[in-house]
Amino acid sequence: MTTPIRWGILATGGIARRFVEDLSLLPDAVVAAVGSRSSGSAERFAADYGIPRAHGSWQALAEDPEVDVVYVATPHSAHHAAALACLDAGKAVLCEKPLTVDAAQARSLIDAARDSGAFLMEAMWMRCFPAIRRLREDVAGGGIGRVTTLHADFGLVAPDDPGHRLRSPALAGGALLDLGIYVVTLAQLLLGPPARVTARATLSAEGVDENTSIILGYGSGALATLTCSLVADSHRTAVVAGTEGRIELPRHFHKPKHYTVFKGEEGSVVRMPYEGLGFHFEAAEVHRCLREGLVESPLVPWADTLAVMETLDEVRRQIGVAYPEA
Repeated sequence: MTTPIRWGILATGGIARRFVEDLSLLPDAVVAAVGSRSSGSAERFAADYGIPRAHGSWQALAEDPEVDVVYVATPHSAHHAAALACLDAGKAVLCEKPLTVDAAQARSLIDAARDSGAFLMEAMWMRCFPAIRRLREDVAGGGIGRVTTLHADFGLVAPDDPGHRLRSPALAGGALLDLGIYVVTLAQLLLGPPARVTARATLSAEGVDENTSIILGYGSGALATLTCSLVADSHRTAVVAGTEGRIELPRHFHKPKHYTVFKGEEGSVVRMPYEGLGFHFEAAEVHRCLREGLVESPLVPWADTLAVMETLDEVRRQIGVAYPEA
């Protein structure tokens, strides 16, 4: 019998709930505790999911001896402080994307993980989906020849509320860190870090980006054209094309159950269905790494997390978005 991996959940919002629900798909996962800045919130969450312990502070969760790994599900602006508290306590951490609000904070978390010997991984769940992993192998294996272009888009209509996390500078809001991270990650997953970054955006009255376009240029001559938006329910698809074909990812490209490979006008569908919402794939990767004694995931390595954050930093510099924490 495999010893279960015991999870602590830090924060009690919607994404924490979805993550806990998907953990039920892993037979070797146990949710042992939940922590929040509010005892009441933690206790309600624990009651909803039958979690045995509820803590009224992040520190108490970090110090819980019955927890092996903590999932950090706070708004972006709190990722650094929450993850650092856990790493300093020697706990493994899976931290929601973006890992932090900028590359400097990300480096400090990686340094803390090295110093403590505790596992750290950004919860960039897109990288863990079977279809994305297979697609990456297909592209790397030359299935569509040399990649020349990539197009990806992620737009939705966010609540028109200045205090909403997507619109608040204090919470590191905006389209880029919440949605743009997916299109940039996909580009860098398939093409690597760019040689050149060009970005334009429309900013909200609060000062966060609500409509952003990015062009990434590569030494190979390849170009990635990327968009993200808080003011348009866009197609949310992606296409990567090469000298011998193209691959199309359908709506919700970041959590695909299939993709289509085209050679000319003929398409072949690669199907990789799954249960749940897909959060269990990143959790399963954490389990694998912990059982192998790793502090870093080969599937979501620190260098890739940092490279994406550096690109996002440059985009924010060009469009004029700054956060209080950065």
